[in-house]
Amino acid sequence: MAGDRPSWDEYFMAIARQVATRSTCLRRRVGCVIVLEKRIVTTGYNGAPMGLPHCLQTGCLRERENVPPGERHELCRGLHAEQNALLQAAYHGVSVRGGTLYCTHRPCVLCTKMLINAGIRRIFFAEGYEDRLAEVMAGEAGLELVHLPTAGTKEDEG
Repeated sequence: MAGDRPSWDEYFMAIARQVATRSTCLRRRVGCVIVLEKRIVTTGYNGAPMGLPHCLQTGCLRERENVPPGERHELCRGLHAEQNALLQAAYHGVSVRGGTLYCTHRPCVLCTKMLINAGIRRIFFAEGYEDRLAEVMAGEAGLELVHLPTAGTKEDEG
């Protein structure tokens, strides 16, 4: 039985995958959790701001405008999962300084900058998201990025 028990990192990544099931984005479902001392302090998934229609209802503005991934982030109704997790922490007055983020996808440059300023120290991600500037800035800030692929995904096979 003990051999079937996931590591802490696997455990929190599995929870991030579950959080992603709440996503209302039509392009990609992203979920994350922020952890301090092996305790979840906040979660987030990508979707429209509270009380506003989601892309599931309105359609995807980025698809209509043929916006490639990683460009023109402002042309989207939704907030990223990482942004929502940070905003939930702020909304409820919870510090995430020194925390670890577990996310289904590697954060973009916008989220990376926010995570740096929020004091996040480590990021575990399951799937890649090509954003060279995010990688550079994370390195400059000493932010540790750890690829933790989900078993059975394309990235796990390669």
